[in-house]
Amino acid sequence: EWDFCILVRPGISLETCGLGELLMILDVMMTEARKILFYLIPLKVCLYCRLKVAHLDNIFLTRMNWANVGGLSGMILTLKETRVPKCILSGPPQLQKYLEAIKVFAGSMKGMEIGKCYLSNCISNSQLLVVYCFASWLYGRLIKKREFLYIFVHPKKGTFLVSKAKELGLPIGNAAIAPIITAVKNGENIVFEGKEILAEELCTPPEPSVVFIVLECPHEGFIDAVCENTQLLFKNSVALIVHITPDSVLKDSRYKQWLESFGENTQHLILNENCKSIHHLHSYRIQSQLNYIHPKIFPLLKNHHPSKEEEAEFSVPVTQGECLLKYQLRPKREWQKDALFNYNPAEYVVEALQLPDFQDSVQTCHESLSVKPATSETRNCYPEVVFLGTGSAVPMKIRNVSSTLVNISPTQSVLLDCGEGTFGQLCRHYGDEIDKMLCNIAAIFVSHIHADHHTGLLNILLQRHRALVSQGESHNPLLLVAPTILWTWLRQYHDNCQEILGHIKMIPAQFLKENANVFKPNAKVYIESLMEKCDFREFQTCEVRHCKNAFGCSMVHKSGWKVVYSGDTMPCAALVDMGKDASLLIHEATLEDGMEEEAIEKTHSTTSQAVEVGMRMNAKFIMLNHFSQRYAKIPLFSEDSSEKVGIAFDHMQVSENCILIVPFKELPVVWNFTGLGLI
Repeated sequence: EWDFCILVRPGISLETCGLGELLMILDVMMTEARKILFYLIPLKVCLYCRLKVAHLDNIFLTRMNWANVGGLSGMILTLKETRVPKCILSGPPQLQKYLEAIKVFAGSMKGMEIGKCYLSNCISNSQLLVVYCFASWLYGRLIKKREFLYIFVHPKKGTFLVSKAKELGLPIGNAAIAPIITAVKNGENIVFEGKEILAEELCTPPEPSVVFIVLECPHEGFIDAVCENTQLLFKNSVALIVHITPDSVLKDSRYKQWLESFGENTQHLILNENCKSIHHLHSYRIQSQLNYIHPKIFPLLKNHHPSKEEEAEFSVPVTQGECLLKYQLRPKREWQKDALFNYNPAEYVVEALQLPDFQDSVQTCHESLSVKPATSETRNCYPEVVFLGTGSAVPMKIRNVSSTLVNISPTQSVLLDCGEGTFGQLCRHYGDEIDKMLCNIAAIFVSHIHADHHTGLLNILLQRHRALVSQGESHNPLLLVAPTILWTWLRQYHDNCQEILGHIKMIPAQFLKENANVFKPNAKVYIESLMEKCDFREFQTCEVRHCKNAFGCSMVHKSGWKVVYSGDTMPCAALVDMGKDASLLIHEATLEDGMEEEAIEKTHSTTSQAVEVGMRMNAKFIMLNHFSQRYAKIPLFSEDSSEKVGIAFDHMQVSENCILIVPFKELPVVWNFTGLGLI
């Protein structure tokens, strides 16, 4: 999906902030003073654009489709965490069911008032702007979804001229001046000491009202409804139309004719799959610097361009959305491109090389690599582990939330947890190979139902289905190993928003525990399918010490390797027993040493506790991940740590070959010179 965000500052500017992902539509925000109105919301947009979610008080949704609501649960949880007292959600009637469904993992909204607004024409009315929304018709049938917003920004009153008022002898600094200011700002003449004073003598001219439209036309079936809608006939007064519209609609002669009918005085902003700009520059920058250290472990990130066709052409001003593109509404209407940027990996390496001691540290690392035994060409490079999200709780600029891809072979993969933004991470890692990689995913393991571990799941399911169709492959539901309670959320979303259950075959995680009683016939069949598809000799789960229904897992391949994943947990004896003699342990290390009490309170592990678990299970190698947001680059790490221990980083990929030749212990020294110091 393309995650788009348009930040609109009435009286200032409109700004697009994309989260580049793959195909669809996404987000519009508006801000007045301390208020921000979101049209759609991916959480990481706020970090990327330095937006303060504490200022948010309105969220607008056109329809209950994952492309529109995918970031809503994460945003609500963040608002709750930041103690925002009230937020008004405007959307279709199914919105209420969605809010009930997310309570499965989001819990009670106690302490925060969530107002709801459904299908009324005027859905927001403030001193600065009015927002109207209208239902649309599809093939003659009323669709109970919003398909466009008509936003009217009130005229801006003129500025009271204090110096002129003093010249005329008005009582400046006296309470009597207040009604005079109010009157002249409203365009009314006043009488002072028997003399009439014109309003224009005391006040600058008001700035006219501004109208812009946010229109979502998701496919050709809505074109006639848009073209025939009488609410869209105020063509001479529209400053800007934001088209959240795929290229297939834009090329339709009906839509093209309607768009061009607004004339040259209306600007058009297109948000769709043709956006070519880079998103999350911070991630690209640090990955370029890490790539200089080891190109195999830290491959350069890619930019996915799903559309290969020529874009639609128009005879009126049309602009394709780019990340951080701005359109100023007042005082002068104009595009502002000063914040746009280009991705240049070589430039970021040069920046790093200018830092004191950076080059010496890299040279030391390279020398260590050169004395390690060369990798045998015959050595198997699988499993290959790609860390897509190595942070905890909420996204950071350079760490997304939990997700790890285990490539079992060139054609089979398993995903371990699936936090929000996982699909975007896959796009950045694999670029134009994304559809192939999606088709390769045979199974997903969800360790528990905390939002940072599963809210990216639905997008993966939907995008994988799209990829299968795109690649001409047959329908092939994905195997989902997860706590049973996750099914409650999936069922409610399926029933009230969008059909998704046909994309999965659910295996309750408890059925894969040692000596479990698998009493459901379908589950037995699905477990057999999991073993066969992935060439597993064993796939086992165990309950870990975190929340209720939290699991770790162990995968044993027929070729002999064994990968163990802890999920979120305190040190856990059951995990040690299950993971005996693991080839690789991926263990959470949320907190640094010395914070053991907080780790117990939050039911997480410290770095040394995680390492100790690996030593007790005799793991050949230990990769630590799931680091707290307090660690901007890497967590504090003991210098006495074993050579068997590594620190995971987003977009880091390791295999048995890399583990054997790379001195992971030395990499943190280099990492300390990269990242936020250059951002």
